[in-house]
Amino acid sequence: MINGSLVALVTPFRGDEIDVDALEHMVSWHIEQGTNGIVPVGTTGEAATLSNKESGHVIRLVVQAAAGRISVLAGAGSNNTHKAILNNERAKKFGADATLHVTGYYNRPSQEGLFRHFEALNNASKIPIFVYNIPTRTNVDILPETMARLAALPNIVGVKDATADITRPIRERLLIKGEFSFLSGEDGTAVAYNVAGGNGCVSVTANVAPGLCAELQAACHDGDYKLAADIQNRLMPLHRALFVEPSPAGVKYAASLLGHCDAFCRLPMVPLSENSKLAIHMAMSDLGLI
Repeated sequence: MINGSLVALVTPFRGDEIDVDALEHMVSWHIEQGTNGIVPVGTTGEAATLSNKESGHVIRLVVQAAAGRISVLAGAGSNNTHKAILNNERAKKFGADATLHVTGYYNRPSQEGLFRHFEALNNASKIPIFVYNIPTRTNVDILPETMARLAALPNIVGVKDATADITRPIRERLLIKGEFSFLSGEDGTAVAYNVAGGNGCVSVTANVAPGLCAELQAACHDGDYKLAADIQNRLMPLHRALFVEPSPAGVKYAASLLGHCDAFCRLPMVPLSENSKLAIHMAMSDLGLI
């Protein structure tokens, strides 16, 4: 089961090209810092601005750099079911351990439409699939009853839950029979989500504080929620600062302060204001990261 601290990895650019050296360095750094899994070409990885060729290139590079030492959960979602299946096949071809699928944005399907989308993915897939539920971006919420139907499909093995509703893992576990992985998709609710039955987090903050994020998840795994809460209290100013402006502008600026990559994001993302830069700098400084 994929669990623990997973980083929603940024895609580094040099100019407008993928920075291969930076990408390989970041994967090795995450392994050293205790990160449990890498999630390339997701929202934070600017998947919406990557070509199919670039997405495959990033997945292949991450898989090669990880070299089987930690899990690679590759973003592969689309609101076009046929394209999602092709994305899934490409991620498998390049060696991902599992795929992460967001859908529903713009065309806003019904609960039955959502189920049939993932059913088609399940039937075509030879790789485990995580459902990404993020209503703030899709305007469609995958309800607990639908999630339970999806969990009954053999290749649907977990959820990345960015609903910020910490009752979700409780409600869904009451409906789901058998093993299922519950990953928070919100740094700010990661501890509370685990208390409610989660087993990890796909984290934006882990791009710049992977050691602390890994310690937080390890504490949750061990049942030491006081330690986890203490770490979360320390991290909360950074969680907040990274999202003052639309992500991933904040986290890429933070990564640039560590010397990992350039702060550049592709349009329509734009550079941060000076006030946001200052807030991120202060939060990182307070944590001793810089």
